Amino acid sequence: MNKARIEAFTDAVIAIIITIMVLEIKIPESFELSAIFSEIPYFLAYAVSWFFILVTWYNHNYMFGLATHIRKSTFWFNNLWLFVMSMIPVATGWFGRFMNHRAPAYFFLLVLFFWNVTYHALAKNLARQNPDVATKINKMLATRFTALWQGNLPLVGEAIIVYFFPPVILIVTAIEFTIMAILTPKESDHWYHEQ
Repeated sequence: MNKARIEAFTDAVIAIIITIMVLEIKIPESFELSAIFSEIPYFLAYAVSWFFILVTWYNHNYMFGLATHIRKSTFWFNNLWLFVMSMIPVATGWFGRFMNHRAPAYFFLLVLFFWNVTYHALAKNLARQNPDVATKINKMLATRFTALWQGNLPLVGEAIIVYFFPPVILIVTAIEFTIMAILTPKESDHWYHEQ
């Protein structure tokens, strides 16, 4: 399977997902500065989702850059992960519009959870097919925020907190992608430099 084709398709889908999210920001119907404030909840959800996707894209690109063997299973794991990611604009839009309500917050949390499960499966699949770089891929997974999701306790804890204060999911997600961005393996810079 041609790795470049999968990477190009992934890049295109991610670009479309980000575009869909930005189109959800409504133009105020008034020239008054106060009119923009009605969009702040969605803008906050959009900003967190946007940076989350950017950090993810960087890690995905690094992981695929390490891989030399791509099989059909990788194609399907990647597409399953993209399918779940395509739900982020829906989750972001609903949660951004009704940030203080539980159902949109739980849906946002659920999409992020399934996103994480499918990304983890994709990375493990790539590691199995590329044993020469499996250590680097597994190291990347270990430094990602996925470590926070390996047990049920963090999910249950977040679900309980969301019940009492739904906007907390944005704070937790922002912390997670910040950790993920900071702890990206240093080799990723060298890999890009060598290309």
